[in-house]
This record gives sequence, structure tokens and C-alpha cells, in this order.
Amino acid sequence: MQTLAVDIATTFVDDAAALVTGLGRAALKLAMAPIDRIANACDIAGVLTERRATFRMWRANRARHNGRRFGLLRRLSPFRHLAHLT
Repeated sequence: MQTLAVDIATTFVDDAAALVTGLGRAALKLAMAPIDRIANACDIAGVLTERRATFRMWRANRARHNGRRFGLLRRLSPFRHLAHLT
């Protein structure tokens, strides 16, 4: 019986945390909307669009390689952040 109460409490806390996170994201998106519109209007060269596409590509690549372990040499390499240039 005690484990059921703990499970219910844990589920409630997890749901409350998810609700707060979602509301925070929604409020942040609402507050940033005018700034994003101004930034997109001023983006003549398309730098923001390219940066967003690069970030999406990086995130998809990271999700695909998430299960793989990286060696110590690759983690300590000073050029590890330049891998997307090759």
C-alpha cells in the first residue's frame, strides 16, 4: 500500500513539474514573439534561417548518435566543435 502512495505522489510531482515547464515555455514564447518578428524582419542575409537549420541538423545528428559512446581522445580534442565543417 505504501508503494502505491509513493507512486501516486511521484506521478503528481512529475506532472506538476511538466505543467510548470510547459507554462514557462509558453510564456517565454509569447514574450519573445515580438523580438523574433523584429529579428526576422531585419535578417537581410538569411543568417538566422541558416543558423536555425544548422541547429536542427545538429540536434538531429546528436539524437541519432546519442547511444554511441565517444572515446576520450575525441572528447579532449581541441577541434571537436569543428566537426560540422568537414
